[in-house]
Amino acid sequence: MANMFALILALATLITGIIWCFERFKWAPAARREKTAAGNVDDNELVNVAKPPPGWVENGASVFPVLLLVFVVRSFIYEPFQIPSGSMMPTLLIGDFILVEKYAYGIKDPITQTTLIKTGHPKRGDIAVFKYPLNPKLDYIKRVIGLPGDRITYDPMNKRVAVQPSCDGGQSCDKMLAVTYNDVQPSDFVQLFSRSGVSEDSNGFYQIPLSDNVPQNGIRLRGGQETLGNVTHSILSVPGTRDQVVAYYQQPGKPLAEWVVPAGHYFMMGDNRDNSADSRYWGFVPEKNLVGKATAIWMSFEKQEGEWPTGVRLSRIGAIH
Repeated sequence: MANMFALILALATLITGIIWCFERFKWAPAARREKTAAGNVDDNELVNVAKPPPGWVENGASVFPVLLLVFVVRSFIYEPFQIPSGSMMPTLLIGDFILVEKYAYGIKDPITQTTLIKTGHPKRGDIAVFKYPLNPKLDYIKRVIGLPGDRITYDPMNKRVAVQPSCDGGQSCDKMLAVTYNDVQPSDFVQLFSRSGVSEDSNGFYQIPLSDNVPQNGIRLRGGQETLGNVTHSILSVPGTRDQVVAYYQQPGKPLAEWVVPAGHYFMMGDNRDNSADSRYWGFVPEKNLVGKATAIWMSFEKQEGEWPTGVRLSRIGAIH
C-alpha cells in the first residue's frame, strides 16, 4: 500500500509538473504573443483581455507546487505512519501517528527503495520502520537490538536479551554489551483475551489503574526498564507465559534462541516482548529494507486494533523516548 501510494504520488507530481512547464514556458507566452499581435495591446491590458487557459491546465499547474512539496518531504525527509498494533507498547500505542525520518539511514529512491546517498546506519536502541522481510509490501516497526556481527541470545523464561558485540573485522568480541533490567513491576496496561475454541486470542490492550480490578478475561502486564548499552527504554511482558521457542527462527549452525547477525542485516524486537512477531520468529532485516527512524508522535488517538478512535491523547504528542 505504501509503495502504491508513493508511485501514485510520483506519477501525479510528474504529470502536473509537465503541465506546469508547458503552461509556463509554451502556452502562456504563445497566448501573449497572439493577443499582442492581434490587438496591439500592452502586457498590462493583456492580463484583462487574454482568454483564460482550459480548466484542466490551470488546475494541474496550480496543484503541481503542492504535490512537489509533498513528494519531496514524504520521499526524502519525513513520512507519517500509524501504529496499528501493540507490539511496541508502552513506547508506542495503537493509534499513535508518528513521523519517520527518511534520511536517517540513507536517501533512497521512493519507488524502488534503492539507496542513492548513504547518510548513516541504525544504532542499538533505535526505533526503526522497515519493509517486512517476508512480505515487503508491509511496513513494520521495531527496536534495533542487534547490529551486523552481533551475537544475540534471548532467555524465554526470564525474558532477557544478551548481546555480544561484533569487533572490527567481523569477529565477535569476548566482552558482552551491558544490558540491564530494573525490577519488573505490575503496569497499568491490561490485555484482554477472548476464547476461541480451545485457544485464547488477544482482544485489545487497555490502561487500567493499579488500584482497579482487572476484568475476568484480562491479565495485567508487567513492565520494567531495559538498558541496552546507553539506551534505556520501557518494556512489557505477560506474566506466567513463555515464548514458543520451537517457533523461533533457527539460524543454520546455531542453537535455538541464539543468532549471529549477518553483515548488512539487523536484529529487531518489539518492546511488548510477548506480543511481538519479530526477528526471534522470522529472522533478520536486510539494510535495503530500512525505511527510516521513528522520531516523534504528531497525533495520538485512543483506539483498539481494527476499531474506530474514541478520543484523543494530546499528552502523547512529542518526541519518542
